[in-house]
Amino acid sequence: MAGAAAKSLRFNKNLASLIIAILCSAASGVLWFPGFLDGLEGWSFNLRAQSLADPEKASGDVVLILLDQKSLDWVKQTQSVSWPWPREFYSLIVDFCSAGKSAAFAMDVVFTEPSVYSVEDDLALCNSLKRSGNVVTAISLSRGRDGAGEWPQDISHNALSFEGEQDFLSKTGGRALRHSASFNIPEYDGAGAAVGCVTFDPDTDGVFRRITPVFSFQGKNVPSLGLAAWLCAQGIDRIGYRNGGITAGGRFIPLGPDGSVVLTFRGPTGTHVSYNAAEIIRSEIQRRNGEVPGISPEVFKDKYVFFGLTATGLYDLRPSPMAKNYTGVEIHATFLDNLLSASFIRQMSRGGGMFLIFVIALAAALAMIYGRTTALQVAAFSGFLVLPTALGFGLYAAGIWFPMTPALIASVLSIISSAIYNYSTEGRQKAFIKSAFRQYLSHDVIEQLLANPEKLNLGGERRIITIFFSDLQGFTAISEALSPEELTHLLNDYLSAMTDIIQHEGGTVDKYEGDAIIAFWNAPLDYEDHAIRAVRASLRCQQRLAELRPQFRQRTGKELFMRIGLNTGAAVVGNMGSRTRFDYTMLGDSVNLAARLEGVNKQFGTCTMISENTFKELKGEFAARELSRIAVVGRKIPVKVFEPMFREEYEKRKEALEVFAAALAFYYEGDFAKAHDIFGTIAHLDAPASRYLARCEKLIESPPDNWDGVWTMTEK
Repeated sequence: MAGAAAKSLRFNKNLASLIIAILCSAASGVLWFPGFLDGLEGWSFNLRAQSLADPEKASGDVVLILLDQKSLDWVKQTQSVSWPWPREFYSLIVDFCSAGKSAAFAMDVVFTEPSVYSVEDDLALCNSLKRSGNVVTAISLSRGRDGAGEWPQDISHNALSFEGEQDFLSKTGGRALRHSASFNIPEYDGAGAAVGCVTFDPDTDGVFRRITPVFSFQGKNVPSLGLAAWLCAQGIDRIGYRNGGITAGGRFIPLGPDGSVVLTFRGPTGTHVSYNAAEIIRSEIQRRNGEVPGISPEVFKDKYVFFGLTATGLYDLRPSPMAKNYTGVEIHATFLDNLLSASFIRQMSRGGGMFLIFVIALAAALAMIYGRTTALQVAAFSGFLVLPTALGFGLYAAGIWFPMTPALIASVLSIISSAIYNYSTEGRQKAFIKSAFRQYLSHDVIEQLLANPEKLNLGGERRIITIFFSDLQGFTAISEALSPEELTHLLNDYLSAMTDIIQHEGGTVDKYEGDAIIAFWNAPLDYEDHAIRAVRASLRCQQRLAELRPQFRQRTGKELFMRIGLNTGAAVVGNMGSRTRFDYTMLGDSVNLAARLEGVNKQFGTCTMISENTFKELKGEFAARELSRIAVVGRKIPVKVFEPMFREEYEKRKEALEVFAAALAFYYEGDFAKAHDIFGTIAHLDAPASRYLARCEKLIESPPDNWDGVWTMTEK
């Protein structure tokens, strides 16, 4: 019957988790698909791009020449020429890169008007383009119909063959189609080796994160500037469309549903190596005059060179994931960088994204609904707030754009819905149990009962635990000197301070008997280091009492000292008592030994004593000195006992403790006279040494017949 009930409960929880996951992931999809989350998702993408950018991965084969403000100022000062520049200056730059045998030279400039200087000026640039043989000239394409409508005849030889073009246009919704264009002046048409489009399309939030690799205009296929530069350098005039991406010369460009590719930005503006136009022009003039150029053309050997305008007033600024102001030519350079290293970001399909979102929502619901304790539910809540973010960053590092914002929304909705479900089904029952038992049981025991109600039955389990017994020295005399109210306040303050430490170290307080505290570790919660926790709690309790001692002295007129006994061993732990009233407690010989050790402290003048079993579990975590081999009342088998201490205390007392150890060795051997002499040197400093001094005197007077080194206790 119980098994059937458990199965029914699991079925209900699983079904509730499934329904919650479906509803929450669907709600997230309803917000995601129409674009309501584009702004937040774009922001989260920018955060990923900025956090994971690695400028060191920027390709050294991509180089920029920038017409910046320094270049304008230098030309004006040295050549007495203002903007616009003569085209002859551009021809100097083209010739310089040609002399350096660059792989390709891509110009992010469209010369739509003739030179204001002369026709010869235009021809100078035109001739340089022809001589170079690897220059990619630019055109600008747009969706409107207000520009040129005919493809110039002079650049017809630059037509790119595109296998699967119609499939590409249909599957991407025709977004790559363009209806108008801005061309260079006729003199430049056909002068370059190839033509590239300098057009970008921003995302809905106005940020440029992607490039369309190929456009279609008037039946012509126009590659983007970066792709055109690579195709030109490789001598490739054919591309294809298959498996959702562009293939060219063995390279693959993964496309999104709109025909664009998401870029992996290497770093902020200025990440790729760049030169200003002035230093290139100056170097070319020096080279033509037979002088040693300031920059050698060799720096461009086999490099892909992009030329762009960045001067004030000409600045081609675009908002990018890396910054609000990012140069357009650097976006083209980033595309080619990604192409060379095959590091484009693949945008996860909506189907794949929704599947992962559903899995996250389902996992969050299951974790919350099956989280029986508050700690587990808090962990689930925290974990599933972090998981979508961690997954978004992790997949970005792997080159995948995961819809992090929709996933986070679905996860939060699932967590909230599951919490509501828990409260409506189990929360009220748990609240009742906690309210009913919190006055009698510790918080940890209550949580165990909530997770395992069967533990409310009588009985126990055998476990290895560490047992703690403590008592205040001379408390009877103290209690007689105080009124009942004063005694109650004193005990409350003392027991609260000690209990806080015990519970902080994971201990379970069994009971209070007047001023005595009985506690244990490793039940009901499992702690592999339970002995270490118990000893640390004991030493901390002694430290805390030392801090409170002056305050207690004022209230009682006496010094308060606490004796603690610890033992580790097997015991039966569980609910014990009658069927109507019981306590969570412990039984066993190990428990009795811990109680005896607390009292044995009186014989040695110590405050904290642990058994050999506990000492073995410390694994060097604390210092400890061997005190004796004792046989306690009611127990025939002797046991070694130790006094534990923090390392700092041991170092302070090291000299005396080493003397004590040497004397103890003689004592064990039966050389009581030698032991007596050595104990005598530190008896005024060390209480156990003074006890041994007196004992040695008795043993010298009446030597035992069969000496085994065991000190037999005659009182509890």
